Amino acid sequence: MRLLLLVILLAFPVADLYVTTRVARWTGIPLWLLLAGSLVAGFVLLRNERYAFRTRTVAALHGEQSLLRGVLDSGRKVLAAFLLMLPGLVSDLIALTLLALPLNVGSAFGHQPAAVGRWPRATRDFDTIDGEAHRLD
Repeated sequence: MRLLLLVILLAFPVADLYVTTRVARWTGIPLWLLLAGSLVAGFVLLRNERYAFRTRTVAALHGEQSLLRGVLDSGRKVLAAFLLMLPGLVSDLIALTLLALPLNVGSAFGHQPAAVGRWPRATRDFDTIDGEAHRLD
């Protein structure tokens, strides 16, 4: 079973490159242009997702967005970026399909509270309790 999985994982990029060369020959587009274009698109998507993940995480920590929704969306985009960086059109089509899936659309879950047990900030005005502390030995 492990050998079969290894053969499949090693055969996919080879078959993907074969399909890409056939398509490049059929369309007349240079092969290096197809491979370089998807590589650049993968790097750009990965770089943009790195910054977007930071903002989604901060929004989730402030309670503005669900943490699971942000992680799922970022994971989907990172996987698509890695598939775009793989050489071949089949992996590019899988990446574009993954990006086109309508995941995390709408608000199935409402806004999450900031944190359970956290001191409420703007809801009430609390008086400060002052006191002195003495150390007893």
